[in-house]
Amino acid sequence: MWHRQPFTLTARPRGFHLVTDEVLAALPRLAEIRIGLLHLQLMHTSASLTLNENADPDVRHDMALFAGQLAPENLSGMKHTFEGPDDMPAHVLASLFGTELTVAVEDGRLLTGTWQGIWLGEHRQHGGARRITATLMGE
Repeated sequence: MWHRQPFTLTARPRGFHLVTDEVLAALPRLAEIRIGLLHLQLMHTSASLTLNENADPDVRHDMALFAGQLAPENLSGMKHTFEGPDDMPAHVLASLFGTELTVAVEDGRLLTGTWQGIWLGEHRQHGGARRITATLMGE
C-alpha cells in the first residue's frame, strides 16, 4: 500500500514540541500497515522534525536553549534579514535538524524506542501552522 496524506500541525511558539499524538491523529490509515514506513516531510524552511525524548519536557527546554546558542539572532554580518532577526537562524536550524523524518511501522503502530516521540522544532517566534506531507508505504 502507498498512501499520501497532507495535514497541518497547529501553530506553536518557538521551541521544541512533542507532536506524536497530533501526527497519529492525522493518519488513521497507519492502522492498516502490518510492516512498512511512515515518511514525514515538513513543507517549510524555518522549522524541523526530529525523533527524540518523549517523557521529560526539560529535554525540549534544553534543546531550545542549545539551538538558541547554536544559531543566535542578530549575528553580525548576517545578510538575510528581510523577514526579521529570527528568520535566518531558523533556516540554519531547519537544515541542521532536518525537515524530513522516516519511522518504521509495525502492526499499525510507529516502531519507536520506549522514550522516543516526534518533535516539531519551531524556529520562528511566530511560525504559524506547519504543513506536513505524510507518505505511508507498506503491507
